[in-house]
Parts: sequence; C-alpha cells; structure tokens
Amino acid sequence: MSKVVEQLAELTGYKDRDVIDVTLVVALKDLLGPEGVSIYRAVGPAGDQRWMTRAQLAVGQVVPRADALTGRLESLPGLDTFPVRLACLQRRELLETQAGDLFVCCFPLVSEHDGDGVLEVTSSQHLTKLEKRTVSAILRVFHNFQGLLDYSERDSLTGLLNRKTFDSSFLKLLGESPGLPVGVSVEDRRHEARASYWLGVIDIDHFKRVNDGFGHLIGDEVLLLLSRLMRTCFRYHDRLYRFGGEEFVVLIRCDEGEEAQAVFERLRQQCEAFAFPQVGRVTLSIGFTHVRNPDTPTASFDRADKAVYHAKHSGRNQVWCYERLVEAGVLTEEVKKDSDIELF
Repeated sequence: MSKVVEQLAELTGYKDRDVIDVTLVVALKDLLGPEGVSIYRAVGPAGDQRWMTRAQLAVGQVVPRADALTGRLESLPGLDTFPVRLACLQRRELLETQAGDLFVCCFPLVSEHDGDGVLEVTSSQHLTKLEKRTVSAILRVFHNFQGLLDYSERDSLTGLLNRKTFDSSFLKLLGESPGLPVGVSVEDRRHEARASYWLGVIDIDHFKRVNDGFGHLIGDEVLLLLSRLMRTCFRYHDRLYRFGGEEFVVLIRCDEGEEAQAVFERLRQQCEAFAFPQVGRVTLSIGFTHVRNPDTPTASFDRADKAVYHAKHSGRNQVWCYERLVEAGVLTEEVKKDSDIELF
C-alpha cells in the first residue's frame, strides 16, 4: 500500500499537462512491473481521428517515447487499426485481449478537454483482480487531478485555456522542443526544428452591441459558440486561450506566414457564415505575428494586438499580419535598446 501512495504522490506532483501522461505510465510500470505500459489518445477531427502515442514505456526502456504533438496527423494510425483499443474507447469499459504470448489489458481514459484515450498494460500473464482494481483506482485519482487542473487553467464559460496559463505555455514553447512532454524521446525531430510559431489575437467586432442589444446571456452564448468554431478550425495541438471579454489568443504552428494567414482567414470566414441564434451575423478582427526567438509573451501579444487595431480601423472583419504591415510601411517596428528592460 505504501508503494501505491508513493506513486500517487508522484503522479499528482506535476501541474504540467504535457508530463502527467508520462508520469502515469512510469508510475504503473514501477508498481506492476509489466512488459509495457502505454497511453494512446484519440486526436483529430471527427470522422478522421487517429491514435497518438502520448507515453509508452516497455521493458528495457529508460525514457518513455511519444509521438510529437506537432507531427502530421495522417502519419498516425486510424482508430479502427486497433479494434480492441477502439472498443475500449467507445464502450468506456475495461477490455482484455491476447497478442501471442502476451496479455493486453485496456483501460478507458476519459478527458473533457485533452481527448479521450486508452491505457494499455501489456504483461506476460493476466493481471489479477487486485491489480486491475489498483489500476482503476489510480485512474480515478488521475481523472480527478485532471479536473482540478482544468478548474485552475481553463475559462469556466468556454473551456479554453485561461489567461494565466499563457505566459508559462509561451515560455515553454520557446525553451523546449515544442509540444513534447518533458523527458520523452521522439524518433524524428527534424521537422520540429524547421517549423515556426505564430500568435494570433482574435477580437469580436461590436461585441458590446450584442450585450447591450440582446443581453449578457446571449453574449455568453456567442462566446461559447465561437469557442466551438475555433476548435473545429484549429488543429488538436494548437493552443487556444480566452483572455477575457471578447478577446481570444491562439498559438499555432506553421512553417510559413501564408499558411498562418490561411488558418486565421478560415476562422474569420466560418464565423461570418455562421448563424448565431438571435444575433445572426458576427464578425472577427484578427491580427497575428511571428513568434521570435528570443521573444516575450508581452512583446509578441503587443505586435499581434497592433495588427488587430489596424483591422478594426480599416473596416473590421479582416485578418492582418503584423510583419506584412511593417513591410508595407503601415506600422513602424519599435526597436528596443539593449538596455531596455521589459517586465511582464
């Protein structure tokens, strides 16, 4: 029992979402001593979801491996590639199967925001009833802990990440291999080094008119529906934040500015075409900027915000790139001196 308590203490000792799956795998490997423990999450749009390996630890492995969050979705296996795993996901119940001389026990992982998944324990013999109950109990603690993280890190209305998580996410993005859990090995990092990040600021046009004309309940419904549109427009690894009021921030990974422009333009068009109940047509002003290295959360946000300001004063319902506006001479880049200190 003391070993279980130690593993639970280790599991709940982290507040970084990118490492808690890894911590769970390591804890169960140490506790049960099986041939392997893996966590797979269902990612991607409805109708084309794939299995992403979030953490995998087998015999002889010292460091867990995982798929890069920013890898190509089409390179991942489809859900129907692993029928037992899929059945566990769909039924949300424990399932067992045998693969050669090994036994595989699948436990469902339910998550409101991070995508549902499956925990697989591979062993040379069947898990005992006590071992299954132990794993199930640890998974309940794991689920409850994720709920506490959601409460502290997510906006209560939209479910998007909140403003206080932005700075830490931004700095982690620049300081590590983006999107990879700490201490996890990834087989191919070549694509990781080439890609770039872009920060977008999204502002609802004339949102005050919505609140004044239809009431705050309808205004909240607009915010909620927009957050759902954002989830369909952006990819599973993009970071979506609500900063408060009608202002949203997005961190996306794109190789080129044209690709980022197309992503934000798609959101603008889908929002404009969507029929919001009672309100009807709602439009967005969007500004975005390339995340530089080195950069700060405040500096990057300010650049994108200037592009939003330009969009609003140019007729609204537009997408503008800060760097393009500087190149065109519309905006002037502020050059900071080496002695300047930026506080954020």
